Amino acid sequence: MDLFTKAYTYDTAKKAKQGGFYPYFHELSSKQDVLVEMEGHEVIMIGSNNYLGLTTHPEVIKASMEATEKYGTGVSGSRFLNGTLDLHLELEKDLAKFLGKEDATIFSTGYQSNLGFISAIAGRNDLIFSDKENHASIYDGIKLSYAEMIRYNHNDMDDLEKKLAAADPKKGKLIVTDGVFSMGGDLCKLPELVKLAKKYGARLMVDDAHGLGVMGKTGRGTAEHFDLMNEVDIVMGTFSKSLASSGGFIAGEKDVIEYIRHHSRPYIFNAAIPPSNTAAAHAALKVLMREPERVENLRKVSNYVREGLKSRGLKIRESITPIIPIFTYTPIRTMVACNTLFKNGVYVNPVVPPATAHGECLIRTSYMATHPKELLDKAMDTIVKVLNELPSEEEILKWKLQ
Repeated sequence: MDLFTKAYTYDTAKKAKQGGFYPYFHELSSKQDVLVEMEGHEVIMIGSNNYLGLTTHPEVIKASMEATEKYGTGVSGSRFLNGTLDLHLELEKDLAKFLGKEDATIFSTGYQSNLGFISAIAGRNDLIFSDKENHASIYDGIKLSYAEMIRYNHNDMDDLEKKLAAADPKKGKLIVTDGVFSMGGDLCKLPELVKLAKKYGARLMVDDAHGLGVMGKTGRGTAEHFDLMNEVDIVMGTFSKSLASSGGFIAGEKDVIEYIRHHSRPYIFNAAIPPSNTAAAHAALKVLMREPERVENLRKVSNYVREGLKSRGLKIRESITPIIPIFTYTPIRTMVACNTLFKNGVYVNPVVPPATAHGECLIRTSYMATHPKELLDKAMDTIVKVLNELPSEEEILKWKLQ
């Protein structure tokens, strides 16, 4: 059998394109901002993770350009060898200080941060307890570690405790959770997780990709929100969201971080984050530390939209984050809704299986601290109009396939 047969026979995307409800890979031709240029027309961007709106901040852009002028476009090697810049070390120092940890180290992407830490710290004789709605990078890190994965029901602390209680006490144990779950926008139950980790001798890791710059009074993340910054063993974060760049990091005890630097294959065998990305993330971090009011602005924007959508009669998944999902239930209705919104000047993200459970498909909207109310009102009015006029799945299929 030809290995490529699966590729030649794959027609799901082709059918969606032919049916006019393929919602992916829209071409962006402007900065990532509250208004963007996509495929020749202007749309309101409420599908970005640029939570603090810093991708267009003059200081962040300037830092990125100056770093390229000074260091060139790349490092041409891994951190382990010739790829460590003074920029990397300065950013790591400030990240650790910001999060109240002894040390931090940065990876080329957020995905690799999870992959690199989990695969290095755990092995065949260890157990990893993972929330069922954790990010894919966590699951892939567990696979690479060869540790035994024990999944617990989403945010179900009773289920987690039963599984911790039944575990071999002689094995190393790691509990891993998203801080802010990326699709639903809900928070992990950190106080309960801390208690269970202590009770059963487990270590606790929080993926705060969507929590950094978003949660807590000063944007230090989920642990700050719950006043538990000293109780989380490992904090993971990304630069591609609030910090307006690309890359990721882990922060924790110095000995643990040093171990990762010498044992993580995705860290050792991957080229280091480029100078421009490093400088941009560092500049964004400095803006966040200097202007914590951006976090409060983001909270106000999110609350404004949450109340606005509910007052307009839409059913949303409740949260306190800038990720606000709107239920559309089936894949085809979700994709058609997203495409129709795009044509009407609003960009949102479709969430369908396996990213969500069957029957719980949704439109994922996400907001920036810099969104003005007039754009938000326009976006909400458009969403309501499109969803109220959206036909059933049967009607869509009949119409599209005629």
